[in-house]
Amino acid sequence: MNKNNIISIVIIILSFLIGIYAYQYFPEKIASHWGSDGQVNGYMSKFWGIFLVPIISIALLLLFNFIPKLDPLKKNYNKFKEYYYSFISMIIIFLFYIFLLTIIWNFGIIFNMSLAIIPALGFLFFYIGILLKHLKRNWFIGIRTPWTISSDRVWDKTHKLGSKLFIISGIITLFGIFFQSYMIWFMLVPILVSSIWLFIYSYLEYKKIKKK
Repeated sequence: MNKNNIISIVIIILSFLIGIYAYQYFPEKIASHWGSDGQVNGYMSKFWGIFLVPIISIALLLLFNFIPKLDPLKKNYNKFKEYYYSFISMIIIFLFYIFLLTIIWNFGIIFNMSLAIIPALGFLFFYIGILLKHLKRNWFIGIRTPWTISSDRVWDKTHKLGSKLFIISGIITLFGIFFQSYMIWFMLVPILVSSIWLFIYSYLEYKKIKKK
């Protein structure tokens, strides 16, 4: 078992231990959803409010470890497996952070949830940018369009650009901390624009190759 999976398992176990401890102190309904203004706007039963994120973390850990076995291009995973398994750990850490914020809120420490999530989301986008730079063609992870899947050259060029755009998007997201009234746009707009442009870019690159 690689070290990143060990880290992920330890974090998941820790989340369950924290959840078990918190369970006795929480009411039957707890805050579980927050609006773009960072204030609570949804509730869930105590069990699911506490343990849903840890359960999702287990499912994602199993899924991400199983994906390479399903991929017809599974041999390519060896070329970026260090970054791939680090990415899995980043997802688990991100979910653990959201889990902790939920627990803290329900213990009565009130704060702006959106503002608290922005740093983690920004760093997640930033790391995805690093990951994209190292990905090789596969069917499950990365910028998967009909044109990137069909060509190693289109895949590499699209992911090289995608790496830069996601790193920039992560930095822009972090700046949302300083513009609280518009921080939701700092999170959404860069990623949406980047995704649309990368889709178009992969098509244009594929057309160039076909012409040649």
